[in-house]
Amino acid sequence: MDHEDIKARILQEIDKTERQISQYRQNMKPIAPDNAIGRISRMDAIINKTVMESSLIQAQNRVKKLKQALSNLMSPDFGICIQCGDTIPVGRILIMPETLVCVHCAQ
Repeated sequence: MDHEDIKARILQEIDKTERQISQYRQNMKPIAPDNAIGRISRMDAIINKTVMESSLIQAQNRVKKLKQALSNLMSPDFGICIQCGDTIPVGRILIMPETLVCVHCAQ
């Protein structure tokens, strides 16, 4: 397993996810009540805000997991499934660097 490739991938994913977090925060700004956007549009905005809040929480959790994976990269247990103890394939780690389980255990 090439730790430099995995480290680069983790850093890339952290950067991408932090940009998403910034975008979610931007999209969650409240709509002033004096804006005449209509009742239906206001309801859509409220629903969209709820979806954005959920997406924001998921992205924040992913950044935490990615940073944890980065700090554990040199650990002898990195890349070992926490459920079955088998090696997690490098392809899976490159796709989901924050993963702690192999494909079989994830199902």
